[in-house]
Amino acid sequence: MPHFTVVPVEDNPPSNYDSLEGINWVDYRDTGQGGYPGHGDTVSSDGHGNHKEDSPFLNTTDSSKRNDYYDKNLALFEEELDIRPKVSSFLSRLVNYTNITQGAKEHEEAESAEASKRKIPKSPNMGTLMGVYLPCLQNIFGVILFLRLTWIVGTAGVVQSFIIVLMCCSCTMLTAISMSAIATNGVVPAGGAYFMISRSLGPEFGGAVGLCFYLGTTFAAAMYILGAIEIFLKYLVPQAAIFHAVDIHAGSSAMLNNMRVYGTICLSLMAVVVFVGVKYVNKFASLFLACVIISIVSIYAGAIKSIFHPPDFPICMLGNRTLVRDLFDVCQKMEVKGNETVHSKLWRNFCISENASSAHCDEYFAQNNVTEIQGIPGLASGIIRENMWGDYMEKGQILEKPSLPSVDVHGSMESFGFYVSADIATSFTLLVGIFFPSATGIMAGSNRSGDLKDAQKSIPVGTILAITTTSLVYFSSVVLFGACIEGVVLRDKFGDAVSNNLVVGTLSWPSTWVIVIGSFFSTVGAGLQSLTGAPRLLQAIAKDNIIPFLHVFGHGKANGEPTWALLLTGLIAELGILIASLDMVAPILSMFFLMCYLFVNLACAVQTLLRTPNWRPRFKYYHWALSFLGMSMCLALMFISSWYYAIVAMGIAGMIYKYIEYQGAEKEWGDGIRGLSLSAARYALLRLEAGPPHTKNWRPQLLVLLKLDEDLHVKYPRMLTFASQLKAGKGLTIVGSVIQGNFLDSYGETQASEQAIKNMMEIERVKGFCQVVVASKVREGISHLIQSCGLGGMKHNTVVMGWPYGWRQSEDPRAWKTFINTVRCTTAAHLALMVPKNVSFYPSNHERFTDGYIDVWWIVHDGGMLMLLPFLLKQHKVWRKCKMRIFTVAQMDDNSIQMKKDLATFLYQLRLEAEVEVVEMHDSDISAYTYERTLMMEQRSQMLRQMRLSSAERNREAQLVKDRHSLVRMGSLYSDEEEESIDVVPEKIQMTWTKEKLDAERRTRNNAPETFRELISIKPDQSNVRRMHTAVKLNEVIVNRSHDARLVLLNMPGPPRNPEGDENYMEFLEVLTEGLERVLLVRGGGREVITIYS
Repeated sequence: MPHFTVVPVEDNPPSNYDSLEGINWVDYRDTGQGGYPGHGDTVSSDGHGNHKEDSPFLNTTDSSKRNDYYDKNLALFEEELDIRPKVSSFLSRLVNYTNITQGAKEHEEAESAEASKRKIPKSPNMGTLMGVYLPCLQNIFGVILFLRLTWIVGTAGVVQSFIIVLMCCSCTMLTAISMSAIATNGVVPAGGAYFMISRSLGPEFGGAVGLCFYLGTTFAAAMYILGAIEIFLKYLVPQAAIFHAVDIHAGSSAMLNNMRVYGTICLSLMAVVVFVGVKYVNKFASLFLACVIISIVSIYAGAIKSIFHPPDFPICMLGNRTLVRDLFDVCQKMEVKGNETVHSKLWRNFCISENASSAHCDEYFAQNNVTEIQGIPGLASGIIRENMWGDYMEKGQILEKPSLPSVDVHGSMESFGFYVSADIATSFTLLVGIFFPSATGIMAGSNRSGDLKDAQKSIPVGTILAITTTSLVYFSSVVLFGACIEGVVLRDKFGDAVSNNLVVGTLSWPSTWVIVIGSFFSTVGAGLQSLTGAPRLLQAIAKDNIIPFLHVFGHGKANGEPTWALLLTGLIAELGILIASLDMVAPILSMFFLMCYLFVNLACAVQTLLRTPNWRPRFKYYHWALSFLGMSMCLALMFISSWYYAIVAMGIAGMIYKYIEYQGAEKEWGDGIRGLSLSAARYALLRLEAGPPHTKNWRPQLLVLLKLDEDLHVKYPRMLTFASQLKAGKGLTIVGSVIQGNFLDSYGETQASEQAIKNMMEIERVKGFCQVVVASKVREGISHLIQSCGLGGMKHNTVVMGWPYGWRQSEDPRAWKTFINTVRCTTAAHLALMVPKNVSFYPSNHERFTDGYIDVWWIVHDGGMLMLLPFLLKQHKVWRKCKMRIFTVAQMDDNSIQMKKDLATFLYQLRLEAEVEVVEMHDSDISAYTYERTLMMEQRSQMLRQMRLSSAERNREAQLVKDRHSLVRMGSLYSDEEEESIDVVPEKIQMTWTKEKLDAERRTRNNAPETFRELISIKPDQSNVRRMHTAVKLNEVIVNRSHDARLVLLNMPGPPRNPEGDENYMEFLEVLTEGLERVLLVRGGGREVITIYS
């Protein structure tokens, strides 16, 4: 226990602590309480409790108005106290925290200010014994102990029964250890297992396992009701049966129909009781628990008494076969009535005629003797040696005692009903499934965590003690039953051999009725508890809103009682009752409980192995290996008890998981699966860091550069459409954008831009990440994105960028200069580049091309990008029906026929299906058209330069007239894209200007023509003419061959090394792609991206 020392700090004058509490001034954003006026827009919420700040800074409002409320000692923090409360205020809120389930009317009143004045909430005060231990005992002990444990011991034998109990109890003990670790890791609100799993493993696992737990609890209610009806109809009031067997062979079907009718009535009555008020159920809980404890004590008392005075329950045996006792009175073939020896009722059952001389008796009856043995030989009899090993039977097999002499002959089928026989085929796995529900119920303590004084101490201690107690009872019961009761009686499920008495009741003391009545009330109580708990669990899942179609079940009565959830629970429980067999229902709920326990163990193991900072349980006696062992045992028990039920249960959980993943509301609960994803991502990234991917694994990892309009909307959404078609959900996609400005002033704008891009990505089904950068210049921002996007080995290798439309008409050169600068950056970074031109004409994701071609113009080889991209596009449904054509260009000295053969061979080795064509380009003279286009290009370039210069000069002179002592920026007039802006002044020089100085400055700085007339005399540069000639000739060929193609892919020529020719470069690209509807300009990253090898 840590020790704290409080040291007072004196100040003159001494401040009043109460006046500094600041509860009314501290803005508790996470509690929904009003804060300081004027701060309402500092923090916003997304509706799920995830708070977002609109500003990256803490509020810096004027604090002069509040100086009276703050201590001088905290003056350094006074501007932050509106969103970062003082420790005193924080602690005062923390100790008043309530973990009552949200939604109940009482809790809503407690939250309101008026009710808090009227009514002081009752603090939880339940201890370990009343709050955890006894509820767990009541939930664990149940119908199986009284109705089936003797039968399990008789069928499996003492040794194997011991193993069954050990497996089930070990599984629940390991689960309890994991559950204790989770339950003591912070405050667990009411919600129990569902809350623990969902907050540890996430909403998908939480919802899936929560519904499995709900179904398990609902089927448990059905099982308890069936148990109660079995006790009622078999042992309490057998006369109440509605359906009766027509003959002695049809007894089981009549019994099942009786169970269905009475079970439905009982379920309806219980549902009405739960609907009227849970308080009545809770009041009788202690009575039902007392019934259980008294019944168990009576078993031990009877076992001890059997040492000295065994109870008298004789069993009638014919040969070594066990007879149904209530079908006759005397266990003899002949009986003496008066002075006359007559045939007994037993003889009349097996023989047809009354006349002894001519009677036709059953052959087995005639050749075997009738003997009577004790059903309860007692603890000192040594019967345990016979009961040590199992005797598994097929359905309809007669119960036999091997040690008795018997003539092995077949009797007639008419006599079959007089023997005690097995009603179902038995096996070890079946018995595991039937017994496991008697080990469940360990969650009762964690479900009551809201009522406990110290939940973090009580839950582990109470639960583990309860499991230890019940396990000892089960182990001792297995030994006592095997040591006290005859084997054939143990295997007699319904007590037919002991005059329809409950088998465990025959051992009890002082009377059989103690067990019968006690077990009846305990099963009724357990059924009521299940019908009370299951609807609340469903309501908790519905209120979390992770499964949309369950939303209606979150509503209930005005006091929060889950009416609709109770109705659904009753309908599902009715399905279990219609099955009507306790032995069939038990394995079903075993599956659902085992699934729940499996995920409790998984949650603990994941949290432990991930070592998340928040994983600090107070319960220290856990280990991930124990959790994994528990998880493995749960999985093994599922498949041992019933492999087909296990598959169905896992299928249901899997479907719920996928449904929540795709349709459910997204929640961030800080769960372990998220932490597991982070660990896996970190591991994978470190592995990727080892080196660049092999050519076989290369795929375009995209950085899509988007442009936003003034309203922060995506200007060209088709860029994202194209990215989604190219990726088809595979690999990495980063969508980047640049906002021009200062980051300190543009944080809100950045958030809005990111949200707009994310929304558009969702619409266009692009799976990837978004990154918005604020930079003083757009080209710098793009450069930053290209350099820094991605993480480790998960970085982009391809940049997708839009074409600068309207660059010719604009006087502003920034658009095309930014474009060319980006091309240079990608080349320098060895990244591939794709420029979709006329992107607005690209198809949407809803269009389908039923025919057409994707044409590839392979002019220069830069890594094989041109061949790979059409293949990737054709994976998408939009382009799937398109065919691929590859064109390559042959010069005069090339052998075009051989080129075509080689290209076809190359494509065959690449496993690509495409038509191959070789286009011959003959040497021709430069046409007048080419010369004219080049001349127009250069004249336009010079003219725009002159216009920009003149504009700059005019602005400069106006500024000089306005202020003779202006600050002048030293540097080029039009060397950068933001020269016109006067926000940033790198150097400041104060100068006195005269007209002569100004003219001299102009002459030295400006080498451009002074008048537009000089533009006429410009002669085109020969290198430009050659480039234009290539562009014109290629464009003619491409338009001629590919004018009807759905998409044309083309090698993108690199920008000139000399920046002087940048504007001409743009013109060359325009000429090259003129007349084509959809063009994708592709530039490789300098590495091979496609290979012929496997």
